Amino acid sequence: MSFTLLTPKSVHSTVGYSHAARLGDLLFVSGQVSKNEHDETVYVGDAERQTEVVYENLKRVLEESGSGLDMIGKTTVFTTSLEHRPAINRVRERVFGPIGHYPASTFVVVSSLAVPEWLVEIEVIAVVRKSG
Repeated sequence: MSFTLLTPKSVHSTVGYSHAARLGDLLFVSGQVSKNEHDETVYVGDAERQTEVVYENLKRVLEESGSGLDMIGKTTVFTTSLEHRPAINRVRERVFGPIGHYPASTFVVVSSLAVPEWLVEIEVIAVVRKSG
């Protein structure tokens, strides 16, 4: 079984980890946060806008790794407050509603993420599209 580490250039840089690891047809995507491609945290204090950026980063990593949002089987959502849940769910509905596919999900409230300005971090497990 092949194993590949992936770090697409269309998202923020990484230090000490890869954005995704492919093992066979499975793709494990590291937690994405509200950082743009210039490594800047964006939308400080706005959980909904941060969640939009998170899903855009996930989309980029997935697509550049041969997958897509429609191929996600599992999400893990980390947030710093239960109060952010409605905002996160609104974005989740906008992402997965049109796809008609709601992956399995775990929702976790933590005291802090790696950078205090980050309100949301989401990691996913997806499958890679079959070629041909």
